[in-house]
Amino acid sequence: METMKDLSQYFSNLSAAIYQGKTEYLGVPPYDASERYPEYDTNFGISGTHNPAYEGVRGVLYLLGLDETHYGTPEWNPLKDVITPGDTVVIKPNFVLSDHYKGGNLFSIITHPSVIRAVVDYAYKALGGDGRIIIADTPQMDCDFQELLERTHLLSISDLYRRKFGFEIPIRDLRNFWFKYKDENYVASQENRKKLPGDPEGSVVVDLGQRSAFAAVQNTNFYGADYNRDETITHHMNGRHEYMVSNTILSADVLISVPKLKVHKKVGVTLNAKGLVGTITNKNYLVHYTLGTPEKGGDQFPANFLKGKAKLIVKTQRFLYDALLAKQSRFGSKLFRLAYEPYRKFLKPFLKRTTEELVLFDGGNWHGNDSAWRMVSDLMKVSVYADKRGVLQQSPQRKVFSVIDGIVGGEGNGPLFPDERRAGVVISGYNHLGVDIAAARLMGFDWQKLPWVMDLLHNKHFNFFTSEPENIRTVSNRNELTDIMHSDNSFLSFVPHPGWVGHIEIKLRPK
Repeated sequence: METMKDLSQYFSNLSAAIYQGKTEYLGVPPYDASERYPEYDTNFGISGTHNPAYEGVRGVLYLLGLDETHYGTPEWNPLKDVITPGDTVVIKPNFVLSDHYKGGNLFSIITHPSVIRAVVDYAYKALGGDGRIIIADTPQMDCDFQELLERTHLLSISDLYRRKFGFEIPIRDLRNFWFKYKDENYVASQENRKKLPGDPEGSVVVDLGQRSAFAAVQNTNFYGADYNRDETITHHMNGRHEYMVSNTILSADVLISVPKLKVHKKVGVTLNAKGLVGTITNKNYLVHYTLGTPEKGGDQFPANFLKGKAKLIVKTQRFLYDALLAKQSRFGSKLFRLAYEPYRKFLKPFLKRTTEELVLFDGGNWHGNDSAWRMVSDLMKVSVYADKRGVLQQSPQRKVFSVIDGIVGGEGNGPLFPDERRAGVVISGYNHLGVDIAAARLMGFDWQKLPWVMDLLHNKHFNFFTSEPENIRTVSNRNELTDIMHSDNSFLSFVPHPGWVGHIEIKLRPK
């Protein structure tokens, strides 16, 4: 482990590279490069079809000036100052779902494997074969991981490295359980839940205590990722603010985040910071929102949102969830189905417009969510400052690096049901917060409207080395994307989630 001085210098590098190229992915595993780059391993094949992701990843590493003296030669090793032989490198993609439930492009939701392949190649070169590379994430509980592996052909990358080098690259689903929705009953009933092995290295509880962004919150009527609200509240009360963190993640000497460029209903954007939800093995420790509207001290819905039929639906739903599903018993699940079925068949069709609007905003899906941003802020603290035992330290405990997959992004009803946005970009840098600020700006958003960004910029407990965001410097293969932090352009102009429309977009100065 490097000294604080060395890591301070590392995190203080606020350069962010933006490479813009083609807007599609190579679909042929194992996602070989489409030309014989000088540094490309001669053991690997060449794809007969263009691979924009490999070109993009290579492009951002060049733009960052990594190992500049060897560029264009077989010795070019761009990640050698990020990764040291013997390191454990954890590649953390965004694998939230295995399907787009609205029939859209799955790769507007999840990281494409061709981006991961390029990152793996350069990480392996930096290791020189000595060390570990692990691909790991904690998808949403209804993600069918086997289906995900089949649709992404991600195992083809592991198989390639095993055949060519005898080097194992495990792909880890860090969850303890999953469930599959059946028919139209879109509920995580107990009989559909399947146990999973979880993180083979185990998990540890990290308590942020008074250093948590929730320390200032009085109302603890929280809702997490599952029906058992008591579990969520228990871990965020009496001065405790606890997170169940993957030991695979904490074991990393280098954490490479490979998220998707997309909007998010609760925190504005899904980039590096929000992607850290995938480092948590029990997501019910994560506060997603506070029940009620702002008039009642909550942020589940906007002010004055619940009226008439909507208020009745929400109250009935909350009663059934708390009374029948929170206990996670088969009997409660059966009773719930008996109560839900008449509603689904006979009442729901007459309330379609009301229920559609509720679903869009329910769960704190708007810019006034005052809970989820605190969770994101806390996860950034843990990812940088928790040591391998889960103990928070005063200095950064691992290097981080970022490669954002924006070749196809997600806009509109994100993060789970977005419309595809063919942006053709790959974004990379050293400092997760700095890269997120630059990426949000590239999307056409005002990063100062993201509360988790503002909390981390001037955090009194932890230093994220971005107190002067004006020093974030973007470099690009496109002149118009160079130094975007000092431009009035709206750039990609992503469409926000409906709950953020009119709030997060950059306000252009009149000409």
